[in-house]
Amino acid sequence: MEKKTLVKDKNKALKYFLAYVFVMVSSVSAVILYVKYFPISSKVITELKTINQTKLTEESIEDAINSVYDAVVTVESYNSGQSIGSGTGFVYKVEGDKGYILTNHHVIDGASNIDVILSNNKVVSVKLLGSDEYSDLAVLEIDKDKVIKTVTLGDSDTAKIGSTVLTVGSPMGSDYSGSVTRGIVSGKDRTIENNGVITKVIQTDAAINPGNSGGPLVNMAGEVIGITSMKLAQEEIEGMGFAIPINDVKKYAESLEKGKAIQRPMIGVSLINVSDRFSLFRYGIEIDESITSGVVIANISKDGSAAKAGLKVGDVIVKFDDDEITSASKLRYFLYQHKIGDKIKVTYFRGSKKETVEMELIESSNE
Repeated sequence: MEKKTLVKDKNKALKYFLAYVFVMVSSVSAVILYVKYFPISSKVITELKTINQTKLTEESIEDAINSVYDAVVTVESYNSGQSIGSGTGFVYKVEGDKGYILTNHHVIDGASNIDVILSNNKVVSVKLLGSDEYSDLAVLEIDKDKVIKTVTLGDSDTAKIGSTVLTVGSPMGSDYSGSVTRGIVSGKDRTIENNGVITKVIQTDAAINPGNSGGPLVNMAGEVIGITSMKLAQEEIEGMGFAIPINDVKKYAESLEKGKAIQRPMIGVSLINVSDRFSLFRYGIEIDESITSGVVIANISKDGSAAKAGLKVGDVIVKFDDDEITSASKLRYFLYQHKIGDKIKVTYFRGSKKETVEMELIESSNE
């Protein structure tokens, strides 16, 4: 009798267990089918998640802005008491009793006096320490006791395409000082040419207007990764701004702080683009018809690197190491990537014959 009762109880427990498993499996299946065929709930979950992510992003943007905002200044340039231009700058360093401000060369070019307007609206006279037209950089000196904040310089090489960036500046002058814009890194390692000068830049769609020049391009860590410098000024093009990568700026800042001219290599030549047939005719230079790209040596200094390497007037330079030379501005750009004393391989045509020679670069203050 007891044995029958025990068997009966076991069967009853098994039935309850199987019923429990059936209910659980049915519930999970029902949820899966509901989400699959009635996606309203999943949409709500997604929207809530997006709202939370946006909130975090907005907080991080505020933090990034606060990291640089009080270090940004409006730069006002004067000559003989007359205003000749304005732009933006930022304090990047304090040393001893002095602070140091970075801005663009074109913002202060031709100025006899320079003022900056701080974030608290105080106007302070500053001193120009050094400026370089080719890199479009300048360093100003301000008294330490006037400095409100300094920025942190980041690493522009680590910037990723699509990452959020901010600018702070004074578009259209001091009336709009402290204006903040937001965008993304649209491109890295771009090169643009302006008045025969090629510059490597970071491309961004953050709004950059006249007066923003010299201001910081800031990542979400609150670090400066570039100096806003130019805007592609064509009516049919919008959302293309450019900044000088901060890693390139660091190469020159110390020399400019000391008032030293940037020392760059030279090769001791004047050049004509192969495509400029009229100038070649004027100089009486003929080149082989098969050559369609490169730069032609029109004049050569006997003490320069080119002459010492055996190059002559009429030779057509087509490569520096592995870099293709298609214009005089391209040659200058690749030349300035090297240091004085570097040895480079130059590929050139003499007539129809291609030659290669090693050239040691020497110093020049004006290539």
